[in-house]
This record gives sequence, structure tokens and C-alpha cells, in this order.
Amino acid sequence: MDLSSIQLDGTHTPAKRGGESVAYQGRKKSKTTSNLIVTDSQSIPLACSNPIAGNHNDAFNLVKIFSKMIHSIQLVEIPIDGLFLNADAGFDTTDFRSYCYANEIFDNIDKNKRNGNPSESKTVFDELLYKTRFVIERTNAWLDAFKAVLIRFETNDLHWKGLMLLAFSVILLRKL
Repeated sequence: MDLSSIQLDGTHTPAKRGGESVAYQGRKKSKTTSNLIVTDSQSIPLACSNPIAGNHNDAFNLVKIFSKMIHSIQLVEIPIDGLFLNADAGFDTTDFRSYCYANEIFDNIDKNKRNGNPSESKTVFDELLYKTRFVIERTNAWLDAFKAVLIRFETNDLHWKGLMLLAFSVILLRKL
């Protein structure tokens, strides 16, 4: 694993049969489920959130959801202090930045222009580090190759998350 930085992103999956944690997403024009994914710098998935109803943006309950993901990373004895976290502007919230600071995670989150005047912000943003964020988009593309997670037909959250974890395992085995 390459933990020089970790990447955070969210995905929205159309849910054709409804079920738990499903809600209408206007951008997708269908009922969806979303989840957050953390990968290392080589596109290896490290953690994913529990399914989230699709009518919420990526920052909905972000601190609570991310803390559970970080806890699962710590359970396998991967240290989190000193990690560099890349995330897009959708994750630019004061609460999330405070959480990262409190847990010694260096956030490299793109500025969200809707949060006010970006020139007033005192956060550091490294463009070169941010360019490595493409690896999580590649992981999302690899997940789309698994038809069982591309479109959600499972109505039970546990079953759908199990399929996601199975896809993560296959991605890891391919990288090894």
C-alpha cells in the first residue's frame, strides 16, 4: 500500500428495486444510494461507508460517516496520524476540516466557491498533491465494471455493502 496520501470520494448508484437507504436524486433522475470510499495512492480501496440515501450530498453527516471509516482503517492497524487526505470541493466543510485537524490528518480539499470568499480562507492547498486524486476516480471506474454494484438491485443495505466489499477484494487481488 502507498499511504503517501489517501483519497476520498463519493458515488451514487441507481437503485432499481428500492430498499433501505434509497432516495430520489434529481441529478441522476432516479432513486439512488450513495457511499463514500477511501483509497490509497495506488487505487486500493481502504474503507467504504455504509449506504446513504441518495438525496443527500457528500457532506451530509460527513464527520460521523468518515470517523467510522477511519475507525475501520485503524482496526487493521493502519496508522492515520500524519496522513494526507485529498478530496474534492464537495467535502469542504468547517466541521470536516476541524475533524481532520483533531485527528492529525492533513486535509488537501479543494475550495468550495459556494462557501464564501476563497481568498479569506487560511487553509493550505497543494495543487500537485491534488492532481493525484485521479486514482479514486479510477477506482470508481473499476467498480463500474462489477454489474452487481453498478446498478443496485439489492434491497438490503448489508447485502449491497457486502457486494461492494467483494468488489474491493477483487480490485485488491488484481493489484497484487
